Formats: sequence, C-alpha cells, structure tokens
Amino acid sequence: MRIASYNIRKSVGLDWRRDPDRIVDVLSEIDADVVVLQEADKRTGSRAGTLPAERLIRECGYEFADVSTRIDSHGWHGNAILFRPPFLLSQTQRLILPSIEPRGAVAATFTHPQAGELRVIGTHLALSGGMRAKQVKALRTHIHDSPMPTIVAADFNEWKTYGRVFEGFGPDFDVVIPGRSFHSARPIAALDRFVFYSFTQSVSAGVHTSPLARRASDHLPVYADIDLSKIARQSKADASA
Repeated sequence: MRIASYNIRKSVGLDWRRDPDRIVDVLSEIDADVVVLQEADKRTGSRAGTLPAERLIRECGYEFADVSTRIDSHGWHGNAILFRPPFLLSQTQRLILPSIEPRGAVAATFTHPQAGELRVIGTHLALSGGMRAKQVKALRTHIHDSPMPTIVAADFNEWKTYGRVFEGFGPDFDVVIPGRSFHSARPIAALDRFVFYSFTQSVSAGVHTSPLARRASDHLPVYADIDLSKIARQSKADASA
C-alpha cells in the first residue's frame, strides 16, 4: 500500500494560479492507493472543493470519502481523503479538535482483502504549539477509544524535527518523518508526517520532489509504502493476546 499526504493550498501554485489539473497530475505521479489532502476546499462562500472529481475518478480511480457537511466541499475544514480499490470504505467520521480557529480531523475506516480493517485520519493542526499539543492528545484519545491499526497523515505545522508535541501521542505510536516538505521552492521543514498506531510497517517513506510538485503548491507531497500482510499478522496477534 502507498499512502500520500499533501497540502494542496486550495490548488494554488507558486505562480499564484489556481490549477486543479496540475494537482491531479502530481497525484498521478505519486500513484498512491489512499491520499490525504489538506486545504482541499476554499475557505469562503460555499467552501467548494478545488479538484475535478470526474477526472480523479476517470484517470486515477479515486473517489472521495464522504466526510463533508457542504454539498460542494471535498472534505471538512479542508481535510479530505481519496481512495481507490481494493480499499473499500466502511465508515467515516468527523473529529472535533480543540481549537480557537476552524480545525478538525476526518477519519475513514477501510477494509482490504489482505490487511483487514485499517483506519486513516487526516488533519491540519494549529499554528500554536500549545494548541497542537491539545489536538494531538484529542487524536490519541479518539484512537484509543476505538483501537485498530491506524495511520494519521497530516500537516502537523510542527517545525521542530522531534518537537514535544509528538510526545503527546504516547509510546504506542510511531512518528514517521518522510523528509522536508515545506517550502516547496526550498524545503526547510518537515511539516508533513505520518503517525502509526498498532503497527510500524513503513517499508519506505519519502518526499515527492518532481518539477511539477515543486510548482503545484507551497508544500511537497509525502508518501509511505506499507506491507499490508504485516498489518494483518499484527492484527491477528493483537486479537489473540
């Protein structure tokens, strides 16, 4: 399985043009099975999604997990999740996070013929370090309340490589840092990361640095490749423990 996380800045590139097709071209380059997006919707008016859903289905096989509350939105608070077969969507949730600005998280639970049940959570955390710490603890509580193999894919807005914010997840979580993803013109910070719960089977992780990705948004997309058979074995071991 390949999972990607990408802050698309409402499809506005470094040339300040809104070019949704350019974002789709970058997603095609990455070729992930599940994609978590941040800033997928506009922030004003109807908060419409910025990507061409028809092209995503036709060319990439992607559909959006239904997490939106507005008819024109891709997601909730700009967070959206794309997926394609053989992943089958079984449940979605919107998770309220503590914040003084519009923030939240979206969760999608999938079933897969090889891995069984897997949850993916997407979010975009606050600018304030203190608020980020509270949001991480809220995410940890939600995951512990309904334990299953989980991947959190997010723009954590954390500039420190090993910031104390991540300690809030606890020892049963593993943080994966694919590399520096912001700013796309000159990457200096690893804002975009993955956090694994109940397993750590990231075969590899990295930052997608194609010429197109360097222009399409101010963030570069990140990805992780996961051995699904190991998730299945770990899940069975946990169930029998």
